[in-house]
Amino acid sequence: MAAKKMNLREKYTRMTRDLAWDFSYQRDEDVYKQMTMEGIKIEDWDKWEDPFRLTMDAYWKYQGEKERKLYAIIDAFAQNNGHLNVTDARYVNALKLFLTGVSPLEYMAHRGFAMVGRQFPGVGAQVACQMQAVDELRHVQTQVHTISQYNKYFNGFQEFRHQHDRVWYLSVPKSFFDDAVSAGPFEFLTAISFSFEYVLTNLLFMPFMSGAAYNGDMATVTFGFSAQSDEARHMTLGLEVIKFILEQHPDNLPIVQKWIDKWFWRGYRLLTLVAMMMDYMLPKRVMSWREAWEMYFEQNGGALFEDLARYGIRKPKYWEQSVVEKDVISHAAWGTFYNYAHAAPFHTWTPNDEEMEWLSAKYPDTFDKYFRPRYEHWAEQEKKGERFYNPSLPMLCTTCQIPMVFPELDDLALTCYRSSEYEGDTYHFCSDGCKDIFDNEPEKYVQSWLPVHQIYQGNCGGATVEDVVKWYHMEDGVDNREYLHSPDRRNWDKWTKKATEEEVPPKTAVG
Repeated sequence: MAAKKMNLREKYTRMTRDLAWDFSYQRDEDVYKQMTMEGIKIEDWDKWEDPFRLTMDAYWKYQGEKERKLYAIIDAFAQNNGHLNVTDARYVNALKLFLTGVSPLEYMAHRGFAMVGRQFPGVGAQVACQMQAVDELRHVQTQVHTISQYNKYFNGFQEFRHQHDRVWYLSVPKSFFDDAVSAGPFEFLTAISFSFEYVLTNLLFMPFMSGAAYNGDMATVTFGFSAQSDEARHMTLGLEVIKFILEQHPDNLPIVQKWIDKWFWRGYRLLTLVAMMMDYMLPKRVMSWREAWEMYFEQNGGALFEDLARYGIRKPKYWEQSVVEKDVISHAAWGTFYNYAHAAPFHTWTPNDEEMEWLSAKYPDTFDKYFRPRYEHWAEQEKKGERFYNPSLPMLCTTCQIPMVFPELDDLALTCYRSSEYEGDTYHFCSDGCKDIFDNEPEKYVQSWLPVHQIYQGNCGGATVEDVVKWYHMEDGVDNREYLHSPDRRNWDKWTKKATEEEVPPKTAVG
């Protein structure tokens, strides 16, 4: 008698959950040592609903088809000098920010999900974490391969992996994932799968990909589309994680709420880099950071937390502060990078008149009052040949590691400073949110590797800024500083002028 053909549900069960086994000579608590460390109580792992519902053979077939399409487009992009189709060379600095600040995080997510999957007794959770770990590894590879085309023609891409562990502003994204990976498995999933992938990921990928499309960068758009179907699965996992934990035991609710408060704030602070990119680094802008925050968090996120209210979950603590700060954080961040353009591996510039009118229209209550005067002043200095570079080093927030540039909510002209005492030392913070996170886990955050502290201690290549820049593997005046005086700008002007006359050569320093 012929074997009965399995339906999709039966085949999926056989290819995933039926692959699990019981241990014969080791106790479960010895195999899964992190299951109880956070206080989360799981009564029935079989209640886990698999959000991906993919078997591994289907997964590889599905991803392989996307790979073929992606690399065909990348190859066509390279053969047709696609880098000349972007609006102007200033846009390329947004790609430098993405490659140095985001792509290494994809690799850290790959490691994190592989580690977390090892800690879960439930086979459904194991399979979901395994597939997401492979997804994240694929993402970093496709991003590096896509953006590597620009490395042939523009400066500042070549040492991105080295710089991720050293450059001052990259301690912000690096510390975010170091914090998550060094937490327990349930907190990691709350941090990455829910708080970042579900609540905040649209504020990362949508601005970068739509900005790329609007500025003629079809290679970046393509890898964005290739990753977006994966991101949809990841968001589903994030929501499933929270609902599963909350449905397992009522004691889990206060623990999860505390994690949501923490990781919303940590993710929101990380997105300061994206806010700056949206408002200042795109020659052709898609929308302002303020508009993006209102759409993706205030509206979409608000609806999400209304849905989760039936589990007892409320909106994250300090979300009201993010609503006020949406009018200032991008400007404060760009001003900081303008000050320290000699110590970052991309170029900065003052907005031109048309761009400042756009910023004024998008931020009618803050831009003209607080930020336009400083840009006009810096532009005048630049015209006189006195481009401003700040020779000092800023105080950093111990928690998020961003310079202290954020405002007091009741007076946007004042900078917010908070501090805590711990074992005889004083620690400084940019906000009440960062102070609360520290006060809850001071033993963890006193270990923060703060770049400014390390520079002052002589641990970053030497005692001078020039020594530090060399330690970063940056070529001063080539990879950094003012865009108007950069080889990238001079090359771009030369290439676009001759683009119809001759083939564009690889990058060279143009005198």
